[in-house]
Amino acid sequence: MKAVVFHGIGDIRIDDVAEPKIKDPHDAIVRLTSSAICGTDLHFVRGTFPGMLPGTVLGHEGVGIVEEVGKGVRNLRPGDRVVIPSTIACGSCSYCRSGYTAQCDTANPHGNTAGTAFFGGPEPSGPFDGLQAEYARVPFANVGLVKLPHEVTDDQAILLSDIYPTAWFGALLAEVKPGDTVAVFGCGPVGLFAVLSAFQQGAIRVIAVDGHEDRLEKARQLGAETVNFNKEDPLEAMLELTGGIGPNRAIDAVGVDAERPKEGPAKAKADQMAEQFQQEVQAVTQGQAQPQGQQWKPGDAPSIVAQWAVQTIAKAGTLGIIGVYPPTATSFPLGQAMNKNLTINMGNCNHRTYIPELVDKVRGGHVDPTAVLSTIERFTDAIEAYKQFDLRKPGWIKVELKAESANANLSQAAGALRAADGGQGGAAAQPSAQPDHASAEQGKA
Repeated sequence: MKAVVFHGIGDIRIDDVAEPKIKDPHDAIVRLTSSAICGTDLHFVRGTFPGMLPGTVLGHEGVGIVEEVGKGVRNLRPGDRVVIPSTIACGSCSYCRSGYTAQCDTANPHGNTAGTAFFGGPEPSGPFDGLQAEYARVPFANVGLVKLPHEVTDDQAILLSDIYPTAWFGALLAEVKPGDTVAVFGCGPVGLFAVLSAFQQGAIRVIAVDGHEDRLEKARQLGAETVNFNKEDPLEAMLELTGGIGPNRAIDAVGVDAERPKEGPAKAKADQMAEQFQQEVQAVTQGQAQPQGQQWKPGDAPSIVAQWAVQTIAKAGTLGIIGVYPPTATSFPLGQAMNKNLTINMGNCNHRTYIPELVDKVRGGHVDPTAVLSTIERFTDAIEAYKQFDLRKPGWIKVELKAESANANLSQAAGALRAADGGQGGAAAQPSAQPDHASAEQGKA
């Protein structure tokens, strides 16, 4: 079968690999109809999350059809259409039973202290071959796989595999309550869903911070007030927007590959920290990054979002961190946070806990997640899609990869979607006429 395979930092390829087989009675084999490229995948390719083994199939987002089940899978049968949670959980240990499925005691073969097990990740996470492939083996399928109702399309479901539940989790970590003002740092796909999730959980205002106008425009469509850190100082703007108080909640949806301002009034202050940031990059990548010009280039300010967040959050506020940081990231403004009595919550999303609720929201028409989907590409074009997404090109915010079996439908829709998007990106996926802030309001019901 065809799969996107990690060969080394800066080196990914579509290879022919062996089709997966049932290894355990609780396994299932799923034929992927849709997968997606996530910012976390870019961390692996850029070298900002070390530990990847050459030969690992990438990808941790998937929708597909069950092809085969092990003897221990009693709730699924071939032909069932399912979404695959990014993280893997047994469903039986005390952590799973408490909803902490990302900290399952059983799923990670390295033992109960090894951390989160997930698809397409580095060696300490399993490793488990990922979902950017024609077929995938899903461990603990009787627990992990979530059946999809016919009202939920593949384009909607692929966003429920990881990024929407991760953003939902981020708003929960930030302890968003009705009436809150929430800052969301980063308007990539997870950040955009964090804007939506904050509104759904009761925020009255959301302030979104990013340096790319196309992403900020998406945030505005979702109802956020926006701050472009390449045009104004985000710290000053945040205080001005909140009467000198600051937001009482914040969500870091950026992670280790954060970029510092390249122009505007915030540039000079960030440039003064360039040496510190470079030391952080070296520590995070362990000196193994191999950028090819602007391609696969690590972010140049790993701790800048943490610093901005801690400085701007109101006293006794809460920061939720869902942006990905590897174990090699050790820089955080702990003293500033302590002296403001801030609460810091963070972690990997407990996907299996939240996906069923979000499926119901989509099924009921309370929200259309495709408002965040920007680009649909053929699976066979995955490497070029990776490159465009890595460069943060306009129109490449969230990339879905369609299996070959879906290409006929993709070809029919691509021309119309690209025309509707003014020709940007690949087969651009447009939001429906009014899903955005309206969907967030409906989601409160």
